[in-house]
Amino acid sequence: MKKIISRFFKHIVLLVLSLLMVFPLIWMILGALKTSKEAMNANIILPSTYHFENITKVLTESPLLKYVGNSLFIAGVTVFIQMVTGAMLAYAFVFFKFKGRNVLFGIVMGTYMLPSCATYIPAFVLLARYNMLNSFKGLIISQCVSIFGIFLLRQAFLQFPKELIEAARVDGASEFKILWKIVFPVTRPSFVAFFLISFISLYNNYMWPSLITKDEKYYQVAQGLRNFFFEGGAYGTDWSAVMAGSTVIVLPLLILFAFTQKWFISGLAGDTGVKG
Repeated sequence: MKKIISRFFKHIVLLVLSLLMVFPLIWMILGALKTSKEAMNANIILPSTYHFENITKVLTESPLLKYVGNSLFIAGVTVFIQMVTGAMLAYAFVFFKFKGRNVLFGIVMGTYMLPSCATYIPAFVLLARYNMLNSFKGLIISQCVSIFGIFLLRQAFLQFPKELIEAARVDGASEFKILWKIVFPVTRPSFVAFFLISFISLYNNYMWPSLITKDEKYYQVAQGLRNFFFEGGAYGTDWSAVMAGSTVIVLPLLILFAFTQKWFISGLAGDTGVKG
């Protein structure tokens, strides 16, 4: 009986915490279906009438879908490059033996402690020198290495039996083949966790893209939402339209997480599938 009561209270606590975490999302979705006046009234939770035309208007009368497409493209290509570069660097740090390996890894991780704003000026100067400002190419190349990804994949690779790597080398497999045919399938949950975390960060990125892009055709969702809804766009300060636009922006991330949550949780828990 004590176990049943204890489990019951644990579930109640988890349920309450879950509701608190998901409430902003629910409020945003409900706000998208209200009038602008109702959306600004904190005392009104449910709309008096559900205005689905708010979402339709945002989809048909605003460039929001174009901004979503830009963000999906930039985030997708950038994360793919980050996974390749991160996997190769992590593989080298774990399975290659060379002088100064730990020192070099310490230097790489030391750069992770730098605030991102400290790198904006030198990165901007480099992109300007090579004529990559205000372009998709500049947005992608300037973010193609993730220090967090290198660290996460290195931790996963450390759990991989080195005997299997040596056996593959004896059989004549190249390092590239070992990485992508042997190590990658086993450590896939860590790759998925890295993909999701980095993808969401890039998808919602605002500050860096705002510094290097001025043409609206390169805008991502955060820039587009602010530019269109807050700076004298077609809706001005129509908060129901802002909520509708935000709902549309979040939808791809919810779908992505719904299909990958199993591997994401395994990757964060350090479950690489390697058995001792």
